[in-house]
Amino acid sequence: MKVVADLCIVPMGVGPSVSSYVKEIKTILEASHLNAEMHANGTNIEGELADICRLIELCEEKLSQLGVQRVFFTMAFSSRRDKEQSMADKLTAVS
Repeated sequence: MKVVADLCIVPMGVGPSVSSYVKEIKTILEASHLNAEMHANGTNIEGELADICRLIELCEEKLSQLGVQRVFFTMAFSSRRDKEQSMADKLTAVS
Protein backbone atom coordinates (compact mmCIF):
# COMPACT_ATOMS: atom_id res chain seq x y z
CA MET A 1 0.00 0.00 0.00
CA LYS A 2 1.43 3.37 -1.03
CA VAL A 3 1.38 6.00 1.71
CA VAL A 4 2.72 9.41 2.57
CA ALA A 5 4.32 9.39 6.01
CA ASP A 6 5.27 12.21 8.32
CA LEU A 7 8.06 11.00 10.58
CA CYS A 8 9.83 12.63 13.49
CA ILE A 9 12.67 10.82 15.29
CA VAL A 10 14.00 12.30 18.52
CA PRO A 11 17.05 10.73 20.18
CA MET A 12 16.57 11.05 23.95
CA GLY A 13 19.22 11.60 26.61
CA VAL A 14 21.89 12.86 24.22
CA GLY A 15 21.87 16.53 25.20
CA PRO A 16 20.11 19.59 23.84
CA SER A 17 21.42 19.28 20.26
CA VAL A 18 20.52 16.28 18.11
CA SER A 19 21.88 17.59 14.79
CA SER A 20 24.70 15.03 14.57
CA TYR A 21 22.14 12.24 14.91
CA VAL A 22 19.80 13.86 12.38
CA LYS A 23 22.70 13.99 9.91
CA GLU A 24 23.16 10.23 10.31
CA ILE A 25 19.44 9.68 9.68
CA LYS A 26 19.59 11.98 6.66
CA THR A 27 22.32 9.78 5.16
CA ILE A 28 20.09 6.72 5.53
CA LEU A 29 17.13 8.53 3.96
CA GLU A 30 19.23 9.70 1.02
CA ALA A 31 20.54 6.18 0.40
CA SER A 32 17.01 4.76 0.19
CA HIS A 33 14.98 4.56 -3.01
CA LEU A 34 12.11 6.40 -1.30
CA ASN A 35 11.15 10.02 -1.90
CA ALA A 36 11.96 11.76 1.39
CA GLU A 37 11.83 15.48 2.10
CA MET A 38 13.14 16.79 5.41
CA HIS A 39 11.43 19.76 7.03
CA ALA A 40 12.08 21.70 10.22
CA ASN A 41 10.43 19.15 12.52
CA GLY A 42 10.79 15.87 10.70
CA THR A 43 10.59 14.22 7.30
CA ASN A 44 7.87 13.45 4.78
CA ILE A 45 8.34 10.13 3.00
CA GLU A 46 6.32 8.55 0.23
CA GLY A 47 6.38 4.93 -0.80
CA GLU A 48 5.10 1.52 0.08
CA LEU A 49 4.20 1.22 3.76
CA ALA A 50 6.43 -1.83 4.26
CA ASP A 51 9.40 -0.01 2.72
CA ILE A 52 8.87 3.03 4.94
CA CYS A 53 8.63 0.84 8.03
CA ARG A 54 11.88 -0.90 7.09
CA LEU A 55 13.55 2.48 6.58
CA ILE A 56 12.43 3.53 10.06
CA GLU A 57 13.92 0.31 11.46
CA LEU A 58 17.24 1.14 9.78
CA CYS A 59 17.18 4.59 11.38
CA GLU A 60 16.53 3.10 14.81
CA GLU A 61 19.30 0.53 14.33
CA LYS A 62 21.77 3.27 13.38
CA LEU A 63 20.89 5.32 16.46
CA SER A 64 21.39 2.23 18.60
CA GLN A 65 24.83 1.69 17.04
CA LEU A 66 25.64 5.31 17.94
CA GLY A 67 24.85 4.57 21.57
CA VAL A 68 21.40 6.16 21.80
CA GLN A 69 19.51 4.25 24.49
CA ARG A 70 16.09 5.83 23.98
CA VAL A 71 14.35 7.15 20.88
CA PHE A 72 10.97 8.87 20.58
CA PHE A 73 9.18 8.38 17.25
CA THR A 74 6.05 10.07 15.97
CA MET A 75 4.57 8.83 12.72
CA ALA A 76 1.48 9.78 10.79
CA PHE A 77 0.45 8.02 7.59
CA SER A 78 -2.04 8.95 4.89
CA SER A 79 -3.17 6.84 1.99
CA ARG A 80 -5.63 7.01 -0.87
CA ARG A 81 -7.28 4.04 -2.49
CA ASP A 82 -9.21 5.98 -5.12
CA LYS A 83 -6.17 7.42 -6.95
CA GLU A 84 -2.39 7.78 -6.90
CA GLN A 85 -1.32 10.93 -5.09
CA SER A 86 2.20 12.13 -4.38
CA MET A 87 3.39 14.67 -1.83
CA ALA A 88 3.74 17.16 -4.69
CA ASP A 89 0.15 16.44 -5.81
CA LYS A 90 -1.12 17.18 -2.31
CA LEU A 91 0.67 20.53 -2.22
CA THR A 92 -0.51 21.46 -5.70
CA ALA A 93 -4.11 20.76 -4.69
CA VAL A 94 -3.98 23.51 -2.09
CA SER A 95 -2.01 26.06 -4.12
